[in-house]
Amino acid sequence: MTNRVNIIRQEEKDYHDYCYDNYKLFEQGSWLYKPVKSVLDVMSYFEGVDEMKVLDLGCGVGRNSIPIAQKVKKETSKVVCVDFLDSAMEKLKQYSREFNVEEVIEPHQENIANFVIKRAEYDYILAVSSLEHVDSREQLENVLKDMKNGTRLNGVNCIIVNSEVEEIDKETGVSLDAYMEVNISTKEMMNILKSTYSGWEDILIVPKKLEYQIMRRGKPVLFKTTAITYIVRRS
Repeated sequence: MTNRVNIIRQEEKDYHDYCYDNYKLFEQGSWLYKPVKSVLDVMSYFEGVDEMKVLDLGCGVGRNSIPIAQKVKKETSKVVCVDFLDSAMEKLKQYSREFNVEEVIEPHQENIANFVIKRAEYDYILAVSSLEHVDSREQLENVLKDMKNGTRLNGVNCIIVNSEVEEIDKETGVSLDAYMEVNISTKEMMNILKSTYSGWEDILIVPKKLEYQIMRRGKPVLFKTTAITYIVRRS
């Protein structure tokens, strides 16, 4: 792992640790307030399915996986949650108990690039703002291939990934080095996704420009990105 990646990982750890310590899941005040609508909308494709296996890569504290677990809450269903942060795993286990889905949630503390995805293991695989945090573009492509191969017939992959990320000091207007391990153009990212999922049914493909304020080392920073929502079905 390069020194740059180590620095980025530490910054991201500090940022997420702060959020998890200061904001409660499903309470107003942060992005933890509610799950991503498009992620939950996918569950309509599995109505009538008695047993489901879901994989959430980069699950955090369960912002998306806990609502999914509430929807699939049967003893035979599982929502496998992967994240490398101690703070995420601790809060995920806590919230799983609070929301009474502990028997459905299966936590794994691991880097998503190292997590083994067995072939045709999952009905639904999601990766929300996590794929861009692997070590390299090559790793990103490998994880996508594993996700594809790990999906059952009629299963769905839901990816939300940042591209063309910029970070700007709000006080000075100076552009900063963006703390993103894989920061490539929207066109490049779309090409990777389309190539990986060639032959799959498109459900929702939307690139959207976003900007919002974050904190870096106690200073306000404008975070600009083109976030790609890419939801496809193996048919």
